[in-house]
Amino acid sequence: MSTPILILSIILVITSVLLTLAILVHKSRGGGMSDLFGGGMSTAFGGASIAERNLDRITVVVALVWVSCIVALLLLWRVTI
Repeated sequence: MSTPILILSIILVITSVLLTLAILVHKSRGGGMSDLFGGGMSTAFGGASIAERNLDRITVVVALVWVSCIVALLLLWRVTI
């Protein structure tokens, strides 16, 4: 296994765990795990909280890195085979 494939595989595992955690922390319709960290209090005042919007942005960025790693690994595997 080449070094770029190994590095991208490690990044893929790390981003997979981060993406899973970020999705689980998001607020669902009936509350969510984000309520454990004070997210429910800000929604009572109307609108999405700053923390929820930042969590949305972090989730999108991690998802983009995750997809990019998958595409890059696909391209690298096709070149090496």
